[in-house]
Amino acid sequence: MSQPRAPRFKKDIRIKPDSVPRAVSARACARPECPNEGSHRVPKSRERLDEHLWLCLEHARAHNETWDYFSGMNETQIEAFRIEAITGHRPTWPMGKRSAGMRSGQRAHDVDDRHGVFGDVAEHPDAAPRQRFLTKPQKMALDVLGLEPSATLQEIKARYKELVKRFHPDANGGDRGAEERLKRVIQAYGVLRASGLT
Repeated sequence: MSQPRAPRFKKDIRIKPDSVPRAVSARACARPECPNEGSHRVPKSRERLDEHLWLCLEHARAHNETWDYFSGMNETQIEAFRIEAITGHRPTWPMGKRSAGMRSGQRAHDVDDRHGVFGDVAEHPDAAPRQRFLTKPQKMALDVLGLEPSATLQEIKARYKELVKRFHPDANGGDRGAEERLKRVIQAYGVLRASGLT
């Protein structure tokens, strides 16, 4: 008779208690006469909202009941605060006036384009034109169209339209002699389109 197998996993997991008990540090209430723990934070003042006092529940309630953020402010200051609160107290500019903070001579929409990404290479003589890597089918297609490897998108499209008009049978009075040449032009343009050059 075979013995029952022992379970693969333990059924009870025991967690060791920390060897050193953690010291619980209770914050004392900020009121000097109060012996209770300061477990509730309240702001020190309107000017220092990021600094807090730690008070017990009873003193925190009393503080909140008497707290008035706008005490000492006149109506004009309160209205200015209300208007600034609409934008989260961040600076704003009237439309078209943001360039006031720009460097002299630079407009708000100007971009530092030292690599010639957004402008013409003639505007940035130090930016070298990007070299295009061409595959053998792409080179052959450009050769069929009679274009250089550095041909632009506009040059490729213009040359394709020109050759289609020249070799189409309708443009040649129905003569089908240039039909084979037209097929090669259309095929070459298709290769360039498929490769993303047009």
